[in-house]
Amino acid sequence: MRLSATELTAGELALQQEVRAFLAERLPLGSYAPGLGMAAPADPAFSRDLGAQGWLGMALPREYGGGGRTAVERLVVVEELLAVGAPVGYHWIADRQSGPNIAQNGTEEQKRAFLPGIARGEFAFSIGMSEPEAGSDLASVHTRAVPVDGGWRVTGTKIWTTGASYATHILALFRTSEDRYRGLTQFVVDRETEGLTVSPIPFIDGTRDFCELTFDDVFIPDSRRLGEVGAGWGQNTSELALERGGVDRWMSMMPVLEHWVTELWGQLPLWAQADLGSIAARCWAFRAVSLSIARMVDAGQSPTVEAALAKEMATRFEQECVDVVARHFGRMPYLDAEDPYESLLARALLTNPSWSIRGGTNEILRNVISKGLARA
Repeated sequence: MRLSATELTAGELALQQEVRAFLAERLPLGSYAPGLGMAAPADPAFSRDLGAQGWLGMALPREYGGGGRTAVERLVVVEELLAVGAPVGYHWIADRQSGPNIAQNGTEEQKRAFLPGIARGEFAFSIGMSEPEAGSDLASVHTRAVPVDGGWRVTGTKIWTTGASYATHILALFRTSEDRYRGLTQFVVDRETEGLTVSPIPFIDGTRDFCELTFDDVFIPDSRRLGEVGAGWGQNTSELALERGGVDRWMSMMPVLEHWVTELWGQLPLWAQADLGSIAARCWAFRAVSLSIARMVDAGQSPTVEAALAKEMATRFEQECVDVVARHFGRMPYLDAEDPYESLLARALLTNPSWSIRGGTNEILRNVISKGLARA
């Protein structure tokens, strides 16, 4: 493991204060329904406002509309957004991973077509990876892209594709040859493409963000192929490092925890305060890990193993936070409660089992970690 202790610089702390001031004005208490981290609602207007501040596409190159800033600066902004449960759903995937992937592997035409819109908060991306028979074992995907004149024809199904119902684009992984790892290629697909059907799947909390994608002889021009044919596995692996190691993996419950401290602290018995103290200490530890991973990204390293370790530990921690708060709440919280924080706790109780599945199950992550440590 290459994790090193690090702290925010004076400039990064100044950015933190700037974001806090913006959010206090743009999202005053009571003006919005707080969300659970990256599962917060999609609000295109809010995403465009963030883009106007220069807080989307922060690490993308300036020549393509990005901020030319660092992964750590993006972490600072994201941390403040998640702390208040901001409605980040519309831009989340495009900003976190699709934009950096396109910047790294896209053609000049693709960079100019997609990156400025991502940085402005105008494009919403969804990730078409998992399939009905290929969830955690991503190398088993079999939705096939067959080469034809001018492009590719795709037939097959993707599932658990978060946000596809409102996404403008799908960044999808298809099989282009029989080779298990070198036979996978990524494509950028317009959601309105003829032959593509997006079917929202009702989730246990009543939301419909999960979707099934059906590709029925869909034509994708070769200009929408991202990277070389067969390079999809490596691109996906790098993309997952961005997805797994960030603060979003331990901050889902932060709005509820913040409310617990600021509004209910004086009413809590000593044993509840002890539980909260334990949670706070571990939050600082996970923050240090995420900050170290971001520093590694800025140094040009690929912290795949470190990110897998962070994700495996942090999502289990998030689930424990739900159990602790629910226990001290004293009764069953209701989704339709007038108190938004009670409703948020109810939503967390229903959905938190999925937190250690999304982005890779704990079992798969432990394999990644053990193999990485064996090579070290």
